[in-house]
Amino acid sequence: MSNIQLYFAQASTFSQRTRVVLLEKGIDFTPIEIDLQNKPDEYTQISRYGKVPAIKHGDIEIYESAVINEYLEEVFPEPPLLPRDPAAKAIARIWIDYANTRFVPAFNKFLRGKDSQEQEQGRKDFTEALLYIEQEGLGKGDYLLGDRFSLVDISFYPWFERLPLLEHFRKFTLPTETPQLQAWWNLVGDRSSIQAVANPADFYLERFAKVLGEPLPVGAAQK
Repeated sequence: MSNIQLYFAQASTFSQRTRVVLLEKGIDFTPIEIDLQNKPDEYTQISRYGKVPAIKHGDIEIYESAVINEYLEEVFPEPPLLPRDPAAKAIARIWIDYANTRFVPAFNKFLRGKDSQEQEQGRKDFTEALLYIEQEGLGKGDYLLGDRFSLVDISFYPWFERLPLLEHFRKFTLPTETPQLQAWWNLVGDRSSIQAVANPADFYLERFAKVLGEPLPVGAAQK
């Protein structure tokens, strides 16, 4: 038994990353959902930032998804989600950094920009990021590192699940110049680990209609 406790939130992109890693590796874990609007006081003793995900593995407590995921990769090396070769592993980490420092901020600026100018800059940055992934990340196999599903794919995945938000609130669809990226997303979305942690589009649309103060799509459930 691995006796891992996973602290997560259903809507958290970063929690989804770690949940997929645990599932891909077949690691037994106990999921503990955290209400981020009403966090238990003791949770900050596990996650010093008060964010999710966090794990407790025996006496070890770790937070921040990128750190957790590499820890899981080292402690539970099979099946591998990073290359063994140091140079190839460095390239993978560069892509993970690109997801965290370029791709995700562009998505957030596009969706949550405070005005039309900021949103338009987000649209430009996000489109450029998509085209960069298409041109530089794909073409050597089905996945972003070639033929093997990896932490790189996992690092990008949650924001593709949230593309319906951009489609509805920002009238955006994936550029026609990204056929490989669209094929990649179809393949990734079919993985059992992804489907196990996925939320339906309405889940996001309902939440962000409140966050953005914009109307729900016609037919979406009201809660």
